[in-house]
Amino acid sequence: MPIEIPPLTASDGLVILTGAGVSAESGLATFRDAGGIWSRVRIEDVATPEAFARDPGRVQDFYNARRSQLKDPGVTPNAAHRALAALDQSWPGPFLLVTQNVDDLHRRAGSARMLAMHGQLASRLCAACEERVPWTEDLSPAMTCPSCGVTGTLRPDIVWFGETPYHMEEIEAALASARIFASIGASGQVYPAANFVALAARAGAMTIELNLEPSDGGRRFQQRRYGPATEIVPEFVAAVTAALA
Repeated sequence: MPIEIPPLTASDGLVILTGAGVSAESGLATFRDAGGIWSRVRIEDVATPEAFARDPGRVQDFYNARRSQLKDPGVTPNAAHRALAALDQSWPGPFLLVTQNVDDLHRRAGSARMLAMHGQLASRLCAACEERVPWTEDLSPAMTCPSCGVTGTLRPDIVWFGETPYHMEEIEAALASARIFASIGASGQVYPAANFVALAARAGAMTIELNLEPSDGGRRFQQRRYGPATEIVPEFVAAVTAALA
């Protein structure tokens, strides 16, 4: 059934959460679906601080391959990314796109009011001095940080398991005042993002899940719409835009 959006005003806030499902139709693998990345690679081997300390070469190779994939000419923003960017650009009130994704497709589509809570592949972090710089090339354990001069500390600017996601204060503040909260392409398995629906509902927001299939937390949403992101996300954006008084 179509999403039903109540009448909205120019002061109403929108918070959108996106997960790997929004980028799947752009040719990027999801993580927790059948056949996803975590069914082929152990989290403990490539996505924890302990893994980086134990075998930095393996960790760097894993993220180098993923960073390189973003340069593939076939990996481009899809209709879902573009629809959300258009909503960002046109919405007159508070708006925040929170993405769990580490790809750059939202930014390439034109999204500006957004936060990448799990970091970005196209950024480099020094574990010693915490300097962050844009980075699109390979990293290796032999590299030296040009800022602090320490070797072996440059790592992907990615929030690994056991680390605290970025921007949590800003995200929670936006959820506390949102009129609409929509989760798009998220598995509902990764916290703290999986609890955003509860925070939004507690603040009185309408909660909506848009996904290929029900997530683990799908029943927690007031409205649910399932199908390919390139179809249901533009429909959702159109409904939100039409509800603006």
